[in-house]
Amino acid sequence: MKAMKVVNDPEEFQLLADGTRRKIIFLLRATEMTVSQIASTLGVTPQAIYHHIKKLQNADLVIVEREERVGHLIESYYRATAEAFLCSVGVTPSGREFFEKQTKTTLDALVKIGFKLEYDEDDIQSLIEKQDELLKCCSEKDFEENLTDTLDDLDNNTLAFVKDFGKLLAMTDEEFEKHQQLNREFRDALKSLEK
Repeated sequence: MKAMKVVNDPEEFQLLADGTRRKIIFLLRATEMTVSQIASTLGVTPQAIYHHIKKLQNADLVIVEREERVGHLIESYYRATAEAFLCSVGVTPSGREFFEKQTKTTLDALVKIGFKLEYDEDDIQSLIEKQDELLKCCSEKDFEENLTDTLDDLDNNTLAFVKDFGKLLAMTDEEFEKHQQLNREFRDALKSLEK
């Protein structure tokens, strides 16, 4: 099970709007269960649960974790595909608008906690370009692509540490030096906003 799955399809939002389906997902985050077990827990008929499970399965919110033969029947055990679901509407974390808004919000927060900063739209664009250089400076390593699939038992904060540590270990000395130089340039750009 992944730590988090982003849901950005409006039809999937509709699926999650139903109270019974949310309860099913809640149960299946904790353990795998059969349709009969879910029905018994929720006090709903197995036919109704099966109907909901099929819709959740088609949206990749629920999967068959395993199957077990019981007499002449095969019993399916279902599980949620993620520990948490993030419903995302509008600007996505990969878009330029998202980074502009995030950078402005971050700078505004720094001012609120006492940093004396002055900045305009050009400064924000410059910081975003430097952040982008930092993200691209060291090529993505193979281990990062399968990180959440391989280590699906870890929470998001720990996964972030694993990614950071792994990136440092995977960098060549030349990549590390370039990364350090870009970090200095980013810090200098931030420091230039202090008044």
